[in-house]
Amino acid sequence: MLTAVVGTVFIAAGAFWLSFTSLADLARRSGLGADQAWAWPLIVDGIIVVATVAVVVLAGTRAAWYPWMLLFAGALISVTGNALHAVVTATSDGPLVLAAAVAAVPPLVLLAITHLTSVLTRHASRSPSAEQMLEPELRLTVVTDADRPLPLIDGPPSAVGKAGPDDAAELRASGWSNRAIAQRLGVHPSTVGRWLQDRVAGHQHELTERS
Repeated sequence: MLTAVVGTVFIAAGAFWLSFTSLADLARRSGLGADQAWAWPLIVDGIIVVATVAVVVLAGTRAAWYPWMLLFAGALISVTGNALHAVVTATSDGPLVLAAAVAAVPPLVLLAITHLTSVLTRHASRSPSAEQMLEPELRLTVVTDADRPLPLIDGPPSAVGKAGPDDAAELRASGWSNRAIAQRLGVHPSTVGRWLQDRVAGHQHELTERS
């Protein structure tokens, strides 16, 4: 994952540099001073970068239409500007269409790579941590299933004095509800809930000490 992210960053930097130099030169040829021309490609290609990140972040929401609009507008301006610069500065005997097509590649690559980088980083942030992948059996969910029917229970209930958190955790891991565990062990459901909560807190404390 890290190699992919680093690779996309390097490709995006190269595409940005090619597009930046072309747009800056086009701005100078259009009449902007040398001290101002550099800002024009930053504005145009900067819209592509920022809008692409916003599209990824707002994916699936109603507000995503606005960054999409900015993304298409920025890409259109950048591609058109790079193509025009290639036509204006063409010095070879090759066809102008070829020069324009070659010049349009960097802004398109910048658009695609920026989107890919955003997707990769977002996927990496959502990947399960090492702690979540290790010892999954220690993560207990304390649920009170008041509306579920009790499962069939064989054997007599345990005596109150002999019941404990270990018994409750074992039954909970087998899929029993708090109410069923309480009936099996002969204790109140709130007692079962307190046992399981204390057990979860204890495991979390152990994980904290290990890390």
